[in-house]
Amino acid sequence: MLHKKDGARLKQQYLCSKDGEKVERSDMIKGYEFQKGQYVTFTPEELKALEERATGAIDIVEFLPAEQVDRIWLDRTYYLGPDKGGERAYKLLAEALEKTKRVAIGQYAARGKQYLIMVRPLNGALVMEQLRYADEIRNVAEIPIPKTEVKKPELDLATKLIEQAATDEFHPEKYKDNVRDRMMEQIERKVEGKQITEEPEQAPKTKVLDLMQALKQSLETGPAEEKEKPAKRRKVAGKR
Repeated sequence: MLHKKDGARLKQQYLCSKDGEKVERSDMIKGYEFQKGQYVTFTPEELKALEERATGAIDIVEFLPAEQVDRIWLDRTYYLGPDKGGERAYKLLAEALEKTKRVAIGQYAARGKQYLIMVRPLNGALVMEQLRYADEIRNVAEIPIPKTEVKKPELDLATKLIEQAATDEFHPEKYKDNVRDRMMEQIERKVEGKQITEEPEQAPKTKVLDLMQALKQSLETGPAEEKEKPAKRRKVAGKR
């Protein structure tokens, strides 16, 4: 965020919600809200004592079949490499997990916290995936899903559509973030001194979707007959 007046970058400030006074970092303390508007506060020393001490070790508790850990539990992924002198143990674990088709579940302490993790093999290496704890995931039963009947002709058509576009391998390099690419392209044009204008877009017309008709049209078209349509480009004033 910049100041419209002179283009200078803005700095973040903290204001007291009670008196509106600007608060410097040296006057800030951390607290936990145990009731509405009531907080228990902690000194830096107390917070340090509460933190989990990092050991640099992964404590493996159990080994599970890989399919037992649903993707909903996955948070983020890290590559693991062997420490000096641990190459043989690293390779042994990777090959044993690959052979048994299992993953290792355990916990890992870092940055003052304890994380639930899964270790799995990947192309001869090991990957550590940080998992969410049970109380961080809502039960799918909480999602209201009205009861409805799926007719066999609809299911057959949907199945054919999936089979028609099915592949056996995932190739992520086929996909690009087109929005980011377009934004970076327009930013570069802006850096070059060109103005950016946007084509007016027509309001989408409301249309009731006929599922059966949509599936039939998709199957009749087929991947081989589909033509790639150019994406709309934003008009930019200046040299074309």
